[in-house]
Amino acid sequence: MEEMLELATKFYEDEYADSVLYAQLAKGEKDGRIKEEFLRLSQIESKHAKFWHDFLESRGVEPPRPKVRRLHIVSVRLLRRLLGPGAVASLLEMGENSAIQKYFRYLTKYAEDLSGGEMERLKEVIIDELEHERFFEESKRRFHAENIRDLVLGMNDGLVEILGAVTGLSAVYANAPKLVGISGLIVGVAGSLSMGIGAFISVRSQRQVNEALKERMSVLFRISPDRAKEEIKARLIEGGVPEEIAEKTAEELSRKGDAAVKLVIPEGGENEVRSALYTGLAYLLGVAFPVLPYFLASSSIVALPFSILFAGAALAIVATLVSILSGISIRTKIVEMVTTGLGAAFMSYLFGRLMESVFHISAL
Repeated sequence: MEEMLELATKFYEDEYADSVLYAQLAKGEKDGRIKEEFLRLSQIESKHAKFWHDFLESRGVEPPRPKVRRLHIVSVRLLRRLLGPGAVASLLEMGENSAIQKYFRYLTKYAEDLSGGEMERLKEVIIDELEHERFFEESKRRFHAENIRDLVLGMNDGLVEILGAVTGLSAVYANAPKLVGISGLIVGVAGSLSMGIGAFISVRSQRQVNEALKERMSVLFRISPDRAKEEIKARLIEGGVPEEIAEKTAEELSRKGDAAVKLVIPEGGENEVRSALYTGLAYLLGVAFPVLPYFLASSSIVALPFSILFAGAALAIVATLVSILSGISIRTKIVEMVTTGLGAAFMSYLFGRLMESVFHISAL
């Protein structure tokens, strides 16, 4: 019982905080459709908070005074300003999906402790959260939120790879900082082109595979509807749908023809050109942080700590974005990314010293 009430208290605080968050986002939103949706979501989350408030009071528990999570609100609004509505959609969809899972587990675990009315209201809350998730999924597609991932990963790769390169070169060319900086830029441009081309080919190939699968399924529907039904059933089972349900679903879908093909193999997806540009340009942005000090310092030894400092700060920013988008601890992600990035730089420096001592090229 104690655990059940503790969870209910946490749900009450979360719903109240979400209600305030959506209301604050609505204030600064210029897109009329999204502004209206944020206001609607704020009202619904307020209703959910009221449910948990009454739930606690009915069991003799005084609901705590909810706190406004100002840092979270500022972070989300800043993310909206910097990266656009797609990034916010990714973040909020993650939160809604997490709430759905928590509420469903709560419903199944404490079913015997809930009254019939409470169970129905909790089911309504879950349905509301499912509808929220669908809205954010549509917003992600509308604002190309998938490219936020390209931007973050591209910048992270540029930071880590070029920091490692210039750190290793610093051990070899201690008195030639500009040579280290130019070498880092050359490697960075080559890496940017490689990353961009890789993203282009990857996304384009996936789209071509999906198109081929759609064409194959369309042919199957026209030639052998029974075989098409088996294909749909197999795909549903692969996705985790129980066989009995997959059988019935496949039977219904097999009567829909092209509509079934679109459902099984969704249309759309990423744009390969946009993905390549986001990845390549973000990689170049990541290159700038560790390289810049080598064009300003008198020696590579002087430039090295500033290069590490700039790259570490940039890695912390990237880690913060990743944690906000994925819902994991900001502190944990910063420690993970900064530690691995600087660890790679340290190993590169040791390797550079090894090359310098073996080939005696420091005077070059």
